[in-house]
Amino acid sequence: MHYDLMMCHETVPARRTWGAPRRVTQLGAGLVLYGTSIATMLSAGLGVDSWDVLHQGLSQRTGISFGWVVNGVSLLVLLAWIPLRQRPGLGTVANALVVGLVADAALAVLPQPEPLPWQLLMLTAGIITNGIATGLYIGAGLGPGPRDGLMTGLAARTGRSIRLVRTLIELSVLAAGWLLGGPVGLGTLLYAVSIGPIVQISIARFSQPEVRA
Repeated sequence: MHYDLMMCHETVPARRTWGAPRRVTQLGAGLVLYGTSIATMLSAGLGVDSWDVLHQGLSQRTGISFGWVVNGVSLLVLLAWIPLRQRPGLGTVANALVVGLVADAALAVLPQPEPLPWQLLMLTAGIITNGIATGLYIGAGLGPGPRDGLMTGLAARTGRSIRLVRTLIELSVLAAGWLLGGPVGLGTLLYAVSIGPIVQISIARFSQPEVRA
Protein backbone atom coordinates (compact mmCIF):
# COMPACT_ATOMS: atom_id res chain seq x y z
CA MET A 1 0.00 0.00 0.00
CA HIS A 2 1.45 3.38 -1.00
CA TYR A 3 0.78 6.23 1.36
CA ASP A 4 -0.33 9.47 -0.25
CA LEU A 5 2.25 12.14 0.56
CA MET A 6 -0.31 14.86 0.16
CA MET A 7 -2.41 13.23 2.86
CA CYS A 8 0.68 13.02 5.01
CA HIS A 9 1.46 16.68 4.45
CA GLU A 10 -2.08 17.69 5.40
CA THR A 11 -1.82 16.01 8.81
CA VAL A 12 0.81 18.49 9.94
CA PRO A 13 -0.81 21.95 10.15
CA ALA A 14 -4.13 20.84 11.68
CA ARG A 15 -5.69 24.16 10.72
CA ARG A 16 -9.37 23.39 11.07
CA THR A 17 -10.05 20.87 13.83
CA TRP A 18 -7.75 21.44 16.81
CA GLY A 19 -10.64 21.09 19.27
CA ALA A 20 -12.42 18.09 17.75
CA PRO A 21 -12.98 15.66 20.67
CA ARG A 22 -12.53 12.56 18.53
CA ARG A 23 -9.16 13.72 17.24
CA VAL A 24 -7.95 14.87 20.64
CA THR A 25 -8.90 11.48 22.10
CA GLN A 26 -7.08 9.66 19.31
CA LEU A 27 -4.05 11.91 19.78
CA GLY A 28 -3.93 11.27 23.52
CA ALA A 29 -4.30 7.52 23.10
CA GLY A 30 -1.55 7.47 20.50
CA LEU A 31 0.90 9.43 22.66
CA VAL A 32 0.31 7.32 25.76
CA LEU A 33 0.64 4.16 23.68
CA TYR A 34 3.83 5.52 22.11
CA GLY A 35 5.48 6.24 25.47
CA THR A 36 4.42 2.83 26.75
CA SER A 37 5.81 1.11 23.66
CA ILE A 38 9.20 2.76 24.20
CA ALA A 39 9.26 1.48 27.78
CA THR A 40 8.19 -1.99 26.63
CA MET A 41 11.11 -2.23 24.21
CA LEU A 42 13.52 -0.97 26.85
CA SER A 43 12.22 -3.48 29.40
CA ALA A 44 12.62 -6.35 26.93
CA GLY A 45 16.38 -5.87 27.20
CA LEU A 46 17.16 -6.88 23.62
CA GLY A 47 17.98 -3.46 22.25
CA VAL A 48 15.95 -0.31 21.77
CA ASP A 49 14.76 1.60 18.72
CA SER A 50 17.16 3.88 16.89
CA TRP A 51 16.09 7.14 18.54
CA ASP A 52 16.29 5.55 21.97
CA VAL A 53 19.84 4.37 21.27
CA LEU A 54 20.56 8.08 20.82
CA HIS A 55 18.54 9.02 23.90
CA GLN A 56 20.26 6.46 26.09
CA GLY A 57 23.67 7.45 24.78
CA LEU A 58 22.95 11.10 25.63
CA SER A 59 21.50 10.13 29.01
CA GLN A 60 24.62 8.17 29.90
CA ARG A 61 26.89 11.02 28.78
CA THR A 62 24.97 13.79 30.56
CA GLY A 63 23.43 12.08 33.59
CA ILE A 64 19.99 13.44 32.66
CA SER A 65 17.08 10.99 33.03
CA PHE A 66 15.94 9.12 29.94
CA GLY A 67 12.52 10.79 29.80
CA TRP A 68 13.92 14.32 29.98
CA VAL A 69 16.46 13.53 27.27
CA VAL A 70 13.58 12.36 25.05
CA ASN A 71 11.80 15.67 25.59
CA GLY A 72 14.97 17.70 25.05
CA VAL A 73 15.80 15.97 21.76
CA SER A 74 12.21 16.57 20.66
CA LEU A 75 12.69 20.31 21.02
CA LEU A 76 15.98 20.23 19.11
CA VAL A 77 14.49 18.19 16.24
CA LEU A 78 11.81 20.87 15.87
CA LEU A 79 14.52 23.20 14.60
CA ALA A 80 14.95 20.92 11.58
CA TRP A 81 11.33 21.67 10.66
CA ILE A 82 12.22 25.23 9.67
CA PRO A 83 13.87 24.47 6.30
CA LEU A 84 11.20 21.81 5.63
CA ARG A 85 8.45 24.41 6.20
CA GLN A 86 6.63 22.14 8.60
CA ARG A 87 4.10 23.77 10.91
CA PRO A 88 3.57 22.48 14.46
CA GLY A 89 0.16 21.57 15.79
CA LEU A 90 -1.34 20.56 19.10
CA GLY A 91 -0.01 17.05 18.54
CA THR A 92 3.52 18.37 18.07
CA VAL A 93 3.55 20.18 21.41
CA ALA A 94 1.81 17.32 23.23
CA ASN A 95 4.28 14.80 21.83
CA ALA A 96 7.29 16.82 22.98
CA LEU A 97 5.85 17.07 26.50
CA VAL A 98 4.02 13.78 27.08
CA VAL A 99 5.95 10.88 25.53
CA GLY A 100 9.06 11.12 27.71
CA LEU A 101 7.05 11.41 30.92
CA VAL A 102 4.88 8.40 30.01
CA ALA A 103 7.99 6.38 29.15
CA ASP A 104 9.55 7.17 32.55
CA ALA A 105 6.34 6.20 34.36
CA ALA A 106 5.95 2.94 32.41
CA LEU A 107 9.58 1.97 33.01
CA ALA A 108 8.94 2.18 36.74
CA VAL A 109 6.22 -0.51 36.64
CA LEU A 110 7.02 -2.81 33.71
CA PRO A 111 8.78 -6.10 34.48
CA GLN A 112 12.14 -6.99 32.97
CA PRO A 113 11.77 -10.62 31.83
CA GLU A 114 14.75 -12.94 31.79
CA PRO A 115 13.63 -15.93 29.66
CA LEU A 116 14.44 -15.18 26.02
CA PRO A 117 10.96 -16.11 24.68
CA TRP A 118 9.36 -13.50 26.96
CA GLN A 119 11.94 -10.91 25.96
CA LEU A 120 11.20 -11.58 22.28
CA LEU A 121 7.47 -11.31 22.96
CA MET A 122 7.87 -7.94 24.70
CA LEU A 123 10.15 -6.69 21.95
CA THR A 124 7.73 -7.68 19.19
CA ALA A 125 4.80 -6.17 21.06
CA GLY A 126 6.74 -2.95 21.58
CA ILE A 127 7.68 -2.57 17.91
CA ILE A 128 4.18 -3.25 16.62
CA THR A 129 2.60 -1.01 19.28
CA ASN A 130 5.03 1.76 18.42
CA GLY A 131 4.01 1.67 14.77
CA ILE A 132 0.30 1.64 15.64
CA ALA A 133 0.76 4.51 18.10
CA THR A 134 2.50 6.56 15.42
CA GLY A 135 -0.43 6.04 13.05
CA LEU A 136 -2.90 7.01 15.77
CA TYR A 137 -1.42 10.34 16.71
CA ILE A 138 -0.37 11.39 13.19
CA GLY A 139 -3.72 10.22 11.82
CA ALA A 140 -5.53 12.42 14.32
CA GLY A 141 -4.54 15.35 12.09
CA LEU A 142 -3.40 17.59 14.95
CA GLY A 143 0.25 17.65 13.93
CA PRO A 144 2.92 14.95 14.07
CA GLY A 145 5.54 14.69 16.77
CA PRO A 146 8.93 16.30 16.21
CA ARG A 147 10.61 13.15 14.87
CA ASP A 148 7.68 12.12 12.71
CA GLY A 149 7.29 15.66 11.41
CA LEU A 150 10.87 15.35 10.21
CA MET A 151 9.84 12.11 8.47
CA THR A 152 6.68 13.50 6.87
CA GLY A 153 8.41 16.75 5.88
CA LEU A 154 11.28 14.96 4.16
CA ALA A 155 8.86 12.60 2.43
CA ALA A 156 6.77 15.48 1.14
CA ARG A 157 9.79 17.50 -0.04
CA THR A 158 11.64 14.62 -1.69
CA GLY A 159 8.69 12.69 -3.09
CA ARG A 160 9.97 9.49 -1.49
CA SER A 161 7.78 7.01 0.38
CA ILE A 162 7.23 7.14 4.13
CA ARG A 163 8.71 3.65 4.31
CA LEU A 164 12.01 4.67 2.69
CA VAL A 165 12.40 8.01 4.49
CA ARG A 166 11.61 6.50 7.90
CA THR A 167 14.10 3.67 7.36
CA LEU A 168 16.90 6.06 6.32
CA ILE A 169 16.26 8.31 9.34
CA GLU A 170 16.29 5.32 11.68
CA LEU A 171 19.62 4.07 10.35
CA SER A 172 21.21 7.54 10.54
CA VAL A 173 20.06 8.13 14.11
CA LEU A 174 21.17 4.62 15.04
CA ALA A 175 24.70 5.38 13.87
CA ALA A 176 24.82 8.61 15.90
CA GLY A 177 23.50 6.89 19.02
CA TRP A 178 25.99 4.06 18.72
CA LEU A 179 28.86 6.54 18.48
CA LEU A 180 27.63 8.12 21.74
CA GLY A 181 27.70 4.74 23.47
CA GLY A 182 24.00 3.88 23.26
CA PRO A 183 23.13 0.17 23.47
CA VAL A 184 22.56 -1.64 20.18
CA GLY A 185 20.99 -5.10 20.05
CA LEU A 186 18.73 -7.40 18.10
CA GLY A 187 15.72 -5.20 18.86
CA THR A 188 17.48 -2.15 17.48
CA LEU A 189 18.08 -3.75 14.10
CA LEU A 190 14.59 -5.27 13.93
CA TYR A 191 13.04 -1.90 14.70
CA ALA A 192 15.15 -0.05 12.14
CA VAL A 193 14.12 -2.31 9.25
CA SER A 194 10.48 -2.98 10.23
CA ILE A 195 9.06 0.27 11.62
CA GLY A 196 8.83 2.04 8.23
CA PRO A 197 6.33 -0.38 6.65
CA ILE A 198 4.32 -0.62 9.90
CA VAL A 199 4.03 3.17 10.17
CA GLN A 200 3.06 3.54 6.51
CA ILE A 201 0.18 1.10 6.90
CA SER A 202 -0.82 2.48 10.28
CA ILE A 203 -1.04 6.11 9.17
CA ALA A 204 -3.23 5.15 6.22
CA ARG A 205 -5.46 3.07 8.50
CA PHE A 206 -5.98 5.60 11.29
CA SER A 207 -6.11 8.92 9.40
CA GLN A 208 -9.39 10.68 10.05
CA PRO A 209 -11.69 11.10 6.99
CA GLU A 210 -11.43 14.89 7.26
CA VAL A 211 -7.63 14.65 7.01
CA ARG A 212 -7.85 12.57 3.86
CA ALA A 213 -10.20 15.06 2.22
